[in-house]
Amino acid sequence: MNPNLDVDLLKTFIAIAETGSFTRAAEEVHKTQGAVSMQMKRLEEILERALFVREGRQSKLTGDGERLLDFARRIVRLNDEAVVTFARPELSGVIRFGVPDDYADTVLPELMARFARTHPLVEVDVDCQGSDVLAALTREGKKDLSLISATVGTPGIEVVRREPLVWVTSLRHHVHENEIVPLAVAQIGCTWRENTFEQLDKSNRRYRIAYASSNSSAIKAAVLSGLAVGALPRVSVRPGMRVLGKADGFPPLMSIEIGLVFAPGKRKAAVEALADHIRDSLASLGRPLMAAE
Repeated sequence: MNPNLDVDLLKTFIAIAETGSFTRAAEEVHKTQGAVSMQMKRLEEILERALFVREGRQSKLTGDGERLLDFARRIVRLNDEAVVTFARPELSGVIRFGVPDDYADTVLPELMARFARTHPLVEVDVDCQGSDVLAALTREGKKDLSLISATVGTPGIEVVRREPLVWVTSLRHHVHENEIVPLAVAQIGCTWRENTFEQLDKSNRRYRIAYASSNSSAIKAAVLSGLAVGALPRVSVRPGMRVLGKADGFPPLMSIEIGLVFAPGKRKAAVEALADHIRDSLASLGRPLMAAE
């Protein structure tokens, strides 16, 4: 019979993996360093594998430790969801939620699935529009909550993640090697669009606009079909895309902030619950979370 993995052991393991230190992890999980060491010894005994190796003052994961980390995060997340589901009173009602289509096919599916499991009586009315439009509608009280993209330092949003824009092309095509690079870009007025032109001009890279749309899904489709090179937040990169860098002749782009905008007035409990799920979902995507540019 297989042994069970203790969630408390896994939480300590995750803390060590993320801080790189038994000492700092002990502070995060509110245990002594000796207790943390004993926990990890017990976890290694259960799995019969070494999970850490010392490199100077840092505790690095072994190959088996890297494999365990993904399982540990999923187990802890499901444990916490189950506890929240039964520990809190049932929430109900309707949430008017706005999200740009940049994240509709990447972040949104898992987020909505998790929220539905923990709050099955809450209806989420999702509206996909541009970030500027959603921010305005939310501040006018026409949306309860919106997840938006903004340039770094934009006031009035709760920043939950900072992401770099990255150049993307199709894995199956080589359009990025063209002498004159065809671009799939947003429509006039978009900060991302202007940043792509500015960086290519600085690099003396020739380009042309092959496809322009205010719809992120349309831009992704143009990239995947090999019609053009595009620029997306790294979190929005889809399977079938390849990220381009300096080695490919594409300069670094700006970073953006992903944040929450709330309707004015007292927030409903269901809205706070959805906001918590958004924060957790974006954090679980891995580092760099709020990384510096």
